[in-house]
Amino acid sequence: MWNPWRENLKDTPRESLNWRLWFGVFVFGLMGAARGIDEGLIGTTSELEPFKNKFGLNDPNKTEHEVAELLSNITSMVQMGSILGALIAFLITDRIGRLWATRQLCLVWIVGITIFLTAAKTGSIGQIYAGRFIAGVGIGQTTVVAPTYLAETAPRAIRGLCVCAFAGSVYIGIMLAYFATWGSSLHIAPTDAQWLVPNSMHLMFAGIILTLSFFAKESPRWLIKVGRHEEALAGLSQLRNLPGDHPYVTSEIIDINDQLNREREATMGTSWLGPVRELFTNKANLYRIQLSVMSQLLAQWSGANSITIYAPKYFAMMGTTGQNEKLYATAVFGVVKFVSSMLCAFFLIDFFGRKRALSTGIIIQLLAMLYMAIFLLIDNNIADKSVPQTSGQKHAAMGAIVMIYFSGFGWALGWNSIQYLINSEIYPLRLRALGGSIAMTFHFVNQYGNSKAVPLMFISMTTGGTMMFFSCVTAIGLAWVYFFLPETTGKSLESLDEMFNLPWHLIGRKGAALTRGTGGMSEILDTSGEKAATVEMENADVQTHTQRMEQKV
Repeated sequence: MWNPWRENLKDTPRESLNWRLWFGVFVFGLMGAARGIDEGLIGTTSELEPFKNKFGLNDPNKTEHEVAELLSNITSMVQMGSILGALIAFLITDRIGRLWATRQLCLVWIVGITIFLTAAKTGSIGQIYAGRFIAGVGIGQTTVVAPTYLAETAPRAIRGLCVCAFAGSVYIGIMLAYFATWGSSLHIAPTDAQWLVPNSMHLMFAGIILTLSFFAKESPRWLIKVGRHEEALAGLSQLRNLPGDHPYVTSEIIDINDQLNREREATMGTSWLGPVRELFTNKANLYRIQLSVMSQLLAQWSGANSITIYAPKYFAMMGTTGQNEKLYATAVFGVVKFVSSMLCAFFLIDFFGRKRALSTGIIIQLLAMLYMAIFLLIDNNIADKSVPQTSGQKHAAMGAIVMIYFSGFGWALGWNSIQYLINSEIYPLRLRALGGSIAMTFHFVNQYGNSKAVPLMFISMTTGGTMMFFSCVTAIGLAWVYFFLPETTGKSLESLDEMFNLPWHLIGRKGAALTRGTGGMSEILDTSGEKAATVEMENADVQTHTQRMEQKV
């Protein structure tokens, strides 16, 4: 019987899958919950009557447009802060390392949420904005720091799984946030405590991540980059649970050093502008930038993320009534997305392939979005309970609710996993933090625009027109994936350079096939076995020694 785990891990030493690796995956993967908690809490918190009454969402003197504007401002303020967080993340991550970057972002996150929660005393909408913006600066950094660390420390055979732990944590946060708000709606009296209690989850998760970070190992790739070679070798040896002279460890060290040396030789400046100039003047790097920008643009405007943020409103659009009923349907939606993300991370991304998994997810999402769009265009009175509905209309509405869940599964299988994974893989070591920072900046710019625009789009374009717009963007995304996105499954981070040096029109459709077996020392280890890899490394040492002797002469 074919076993995908055995097949994929046949060239990976069993010792490398040890508790130190999984502890790091747990700590940095858990950072995904930062975004998930916020997205899950703010959309449901804004449906609670105490919050709506205190901050003007129930103000009878406000027009429908003014209420939509206020809601979008409250919701999108974290995304605005996250833009700044993602922008500065590459400087902080490269300067102080992945571990200390994690600690400072947790502190910023805690400060912001504290300001947000204490607005319950003042009733100040300005304090709500300020607190959520500052929290966003911390939350935005998680999308750069965590995927970078996970991609740099994971064995390449399970890199997709490890990075997807971050994407999966987003849904742990969303699911817990949905259930926390639903539970508080049922069991806590309609006072400020009804929204303060669930929102305190932010502080709990930030504190847990901050504490656990002191027991994790620093990224060996970052240590080599800053010249701490002995620490890097010791750290990688511990992460792989293998001796420092083991061929598997040595091959990784050689590949990292080789790529870093080539990058330093090709550097276009010694100042901080050098990497920026290199990123935007090199053809291979421009293709990488195109992948980062387009993946974020198409993912965020495909509509699935707006369903996550405004889930209770979407269920109301499809005919679900009552605060508790909407929150319950939303909580079930969180479970569906969490289970889907775990299924994708453990069984599909590394074994099914990035490109095939993404294409399948987009097709599922597209069909679900089209159904909802057509349903809302035909039956635009479903949310109005004063208008009687036929049996057929009720069944169609139930189908639309089911399609919300299907769209969540498609998003988890497709865009949600890939938008973090691909950006943590495609950049060379020297540019990885900068490239990831740019990608996540575009992520939050588009998420901010989407979360700000959707309440207003429902008014100006109607709900059906808005869903049809999302369907069209999803279809464009499917075509883009086919022509431009390369398959990166099974390739070492260092070997991807060969693929991106191909002509641009070949990278997406044929890049993986054309560069198979052209990677670094770790690919020699996989294809030829440990003995052959050892011979290659000995030859490399002899060549290096000969070159040094020639230089002395």
